[in-house]
Amino acid sequence: MYPIDFFWRAAQRWPERTALDTPQGQICYADLAAQVRSLACAFMAADPLPQSRVGICARNSAEHVIAVLAVLACGKIWVPLNPKSTVSEIRRIVDATEPSLLVLDQASAPLLAGAPGLRLYCDGPASDGVGWTEWVRRHEAAPPPRLALPDQAIQAIKFTGGTTGLPKGVMQPYRAWMANITNQIQAWGFDEHSRYVVAAPITHGTSTYLLPVLAQGGCHVLLDDSGAEAVRQAFLHRGGTVSFMPPTLIYMLMALPGASRADFPKLRQLIYGGAPMPPEKIRRVREFFGPVLGTTYGQTEAPQILTVMRPVDFEDESRWASVGRTAWFSEVAIMSPEGRLLPVGEIGEVVARGDLLMGGYWRLPDKTAQTLVDGWLHTGDRGMLDAQGYLYLKDRLKDLVITGGFNVYPVDVENALSQHPAVHECVVFGLPDDKWGETVQAAVQLRAGVSATEAELMAFVRERLGPVQTPKRIHLHGSLPRSPVGKVLKTEVRQLAMGQRH
Repeated sequence: MYPIDFFWRAAQRWPERTALDTPQGQICYADLAAQVRSLACAFMAADPLPQSRVGICARNSAEHVIAVLAVLACGKIWVPLNPKSTVSEIRRIVDATEPSLLVLDQASAPLLAGAPGLRLYCDGPASDGVGWTEWVRRHEAAPPPRLALPDQAIQAIKFTGGTTGLPKGVMQPYRAWMANITNQIQAWGFDEHSRYVVAAPITHGTSTYLLPVLAQGGCHVLLDDSGAEAVRQAFLHRGGTVSFMPPTLIYMLMALPGASRADFPKLRQLIYGGAPMPPEKIRRVREFFGPVLGTTYGQTEAPQILTVMRPVDFEDESRWASVGRTAWFSEVAIMSPEGRLLPVGEIGEVVARGDLLMGGYWRLPDKTAQTLVDGWLHTGDRGMLDAQGYLYLKDRLKDLVITGGFNVYPVDVENALSQHPAVHECVVFGLPDDKWGETVQAAVQLRAGVSATEAELMAFVRERLGPVQTPKRIHLHGSLPRSPVGKVLKTEVRQLAMGQRH
């Protein structure tokens, strides 16, 4: 069985049920399956070689979903290309993976100017490529493609975000996708009533929800805009029940003029990821939305769901700093620098093993050998497990600040700062210092219309954590620098702070 078989089975069982609800209309499972099959055959006709790469660079749309499913259906490898990225970054990924086919929309064409590969435009014809309708119609009568690949074959090459270092191409095998699909269904209980609001880019975490929702006969609700207001309207008028989004978008929903819980009448699960949510923010979100908040912990190297924190887990406030307990098909442990597994309560590196893990980094065997050791994925995160199996993350190993011989975990300082009513978002890091070795520093984005001074914020942290963990400087930003998917760029924030020292 392959990941795409979850979709084929659903289309057979529920042909008339709505699979995609788009601004242009609804697409039932039978029609979606027909379009996926035709496009998969078109891909095979253009390049019959199994496991060749298909790059997809487009905004969220029905065609984007169809293209992803078609890649899965014909045994090729999906290479997601973020349309909000830069020309140099897109070209670097294309040069590394050498896709023979490129699926794109008109807005993304400048990002791929001069890149090799046959082009298919999903929103109309173009002089340098083939139009979507023409390709699909040309292969409507073709027999469905058949796969004959092992479970170690690669389903996707996804590049790490690169916010803390050079991005690497993560090879996600069929077995990892199968594990993720099962984990998601088991964790969230998706069913025929699930209407997933596609709020985040398909090129990123949202893609891990495509097949789990479709496998259960649910529906994906696509938006005509990526802003918070469009998300609110999807919940208010189009029956949205569940979504995955970064914390920043959740805060934006709460800050919309006139926003209230009544705008989300059928919301059952609001899943956040991509960045941590401090306990004080969790309190505010739960007060606004009710007991629907959930989260998962994973990496591109172990897609999305190594651990899961369901809404019921958030009922215990003492666990708000946790990212939940291990999902199916994974094992999570804490390891010392010497490679020894640590007992409950001790802090070390989070390691994982099981079917969810990547096959390795694309054409980087040395990096693969450093990250996958004796079957364990070394995540680069520090954390601890409690007696009930809940995982608590501290920070990335490289983010630990050692100041005057004391260990300071940035997440602890960030949680304290986030309790201040003027703080919208913050990030904590270390800078070199001749006296202390490193000093604790923070960058803060204040809430709109609210003011606070550096001295006031420092006093606020000192009262809660003491002098060692109090930042020596707090840099106030009108807006923190972010990646195209909304993550705060800690490396860029740190570089800005370094520049302010001179």
